[in-house]
Amino acid sequence: MDQQTSPCCAARRTADQLEHQPISFASPTFKEGRSTKPELQENMVFIPGGSFIMGSDLKEGFPADGEGPPRLVHVDAFSISAYAVTNAQFQAFVADTGYVTEAERFNWSFVFHLFVSEAVKLQVKSVPQATPWWYVLNGAYWAKPEGPDSDINDRMDHPVIHVSWNDADAYCRWSGQRLPTEAEWEYSARGGLKLKTYPWGDLLKPDGKHRCNIWQGKFPIKNSAGDGYEGTAPVYTYEPNGYGLYNMSGNVWEWCADWFTPSYHVETSPMNPRFDRPTGRRSMRGGSYLCHRSYCNRYRVAARSSNTPDSSTGNCGFRVVQSH
Repeated sequence: MDQQTSPCCAARRTADQLEHQPISFASPTFKEGRSTKPELQENMVFIPGGSFIMGSDLKEGFPADGEGPPRLVHVDAFSISAYAVTNAQFQAFVADTGYVTEAERFNWSFVFHLFVSEAVKLQVKSVPQATPWWYVLNGAYWAKPEGPDSDINDRMDHPVIHVSWNDADAYCRWSGQRLPTEAEWEYSARGGLKLKTYPWGDLLKPDGKHRCNIWQGKFPIKNSAGDGYEGTAPVYTYEPNGYGLYNMSGNVWEWCADWFTPSYHVETSPMNPRFDRPTGRRSMRGGSYLCHRSYCNRYRVAARSSNTPDSSTGNCGFRVVQSH
């Protein structure tokens, strides 16, 4: 992998790593349909339909990602969650359905090396060659994000991680929601601003104030955590954008509904664009706490990335939308 196609923030499952086991719901009570659960409804924000300039031709972008050419796009009205799905919300889903995530079925997920205890490091037998800061860690999944000796007891308001695209889609089918399209995601992330780099404007730190959770220091060796966090932050951290949405830049990558293609802006319609032809990779947006300008400057609103739909990492989650 190189930074043009696979940023520091991504690590992918490959066919030769472990045989894929079929994913199924362990509970016969699983139902599709709009959720009536208050805890899943209270953070939805209505986004009126409208048109905006989607994409970017900035030099700091990555040509292989297909961030442009920028163009005028229209999206219909929808509602989007003010923040990413939390550990508490995902726990409710698992408790209600008995769902088992793909990380659990594979019995491993990708964990960033600085978060793994010395005892658990001794058990690590594999790392991706191009991104050795990712450990293939047995026993890592959403409820044990750094492996068997970790938990989420004090992180229930953090975004759920180690969820694949397939896991996120299953959650949506249970809750009666869906994943945002890339166009809906970017329209929301811009918060009503036009042609700005970030959800709040063009300066990364206006008035010297941190507005997102990304890497500070020398990647991947030292994170000074100048923004307050080395790993994930609570989902409501930092100021929201103009639409009242939190952490549209940094914290965790967020899965989108589209299949990924670098030619997205050339092939999709300007009316409610969505790329539905299978390519083997699903789109991700927003960047994560591991993004750094020196390597993966993908915490800009127009930036794009992707991963295989069965991949899971310690820095990827999702938020949900509802159609109107």
